[in-house]
Amino acid sequence: MEEYIKYSYELEEIPENFDEYITTINNDIREYIKNTPHLSRATQHTRDAHANGYAVLKAEVEILDNLPEELAQGIYAKPGKHQAAVRLSNGSSRVLPDKLSGNAQGFALKIFEVEGKKLSSGEEDSPNVDFNLINNPVFFCNSAEHYVFISKLFLKLNDFFERGALGKLEFAALWVTENKKAFPNFEALKELGALKTFEKIPSINSFLYEFYSMGAVRHGDYIAKVRVVPTEQTKNAITEKDIDIDSAEWPYRKGIIKEIAQNDLTFELQIQLCKDLKEMPVNDLTKEWSQELSPFRTVAKIKIPKQTVPEDGNFEIMENMSFTPFRTIEENSPIGNLQRSRQSAYVTSSTSRHELNHKKRQEPKNLEEAFNPEFYKL
Repeated sequence: MEEYIKYSYELEEIPENFDEYITTINNDIREYIKNTPHLSRATQHTRDAHANGYAVLKAEVEILDNLPEELAQGIYAKPGKHQAAVRLSNGSSRVLPDKLSGNAQGFALKIFEVEGKKLSSGEEDSPNVDFNLINNPVFFCNSAEHYVFISKLFLKLNDFFERGALGKLEFAALWVTENKKAFPNFEALKELGALKTFEKIPSINSFLYEFYSMGAVRHGDYIAKVRVVPTEQTKNAITEKDIDIDSAEWPYRKGIIKEIAQNDLTFELQIQLCKDLKEMPVNDLTKEWSQELSPFRTVAKIKIPKQTVPEDGNFEIMENMSFTPFRTIEENSPIGNLQRSRQSAYVTSSTSRHELNHKKRQEPKNLEEAFNPEFYKL
């Protein structure tokens, strides 16, 4: 058997003052969400990232049988079929037309009825497991310390970019100087470089993207990254592959609703095991892991069956549901400095949003509960 790096907590490199950064990040999230109706001209309080949900869809996940030992870890050790839900979204922190939001998108997956104690605070008995994936193999922040200043800039990204070249220049200058608190440093420059890769994402139907975990995850005894990719069958089934982002306010949503009304679509959930910590680092999220060194391997199949979705993409259901990468078991938890900061950040965001919108924050046990608006009423 090939040699893979064994998981060890020491590899996560959590700093001593980590809790101070987390407190600041959570306070910033609460303050931002309070102001989202004004910032997004919305009737409700939105998420602080991926604010504009395109659609939430009913799905099914089948964890494969007879996986090799190194893949049959954690939730993948028990084969079987599960109900699931998928939320497709724009990565922006504001609800804006697609032409102003960029092409960064998210694929949030909720798998129902997965056994085991969950890590999300206060949700240890949750019946579900979530994945929060993005359509880019790298992320633009490596540590909780840097996220303190990066998140502030990210939340104002649209304000800077609306001012054209000068706004972009000011944004870059503030980024590399950590909001005027430091001399330009290599780490901040590297993170800014990773942010720029998001500008290269093409305008294609959301079902055609590959979606990646933002960083490394524990994979039982090992370390891995996660990816969801469309099957060849799905690629061939999509009738309008390119999206004209100037054609409507939210052409991505229109494309999603149109395609899923016509065909069942299938995807593969894949794992990339770490073989070399230098080439496949845990705490450098700006570095893409080499697929030549360690290819992605399929552990589960995702099916999004043909379904009729309303024009708003099931808006009310989508806003009431929450997805957090730490709604998972210890053996499959996100790992590393930045990843650990998400453990409380997602709960803070979801809790604040539900409280301000006067909705009940609770996990549905199945698709029937998930798609029932009455389930979320106080």
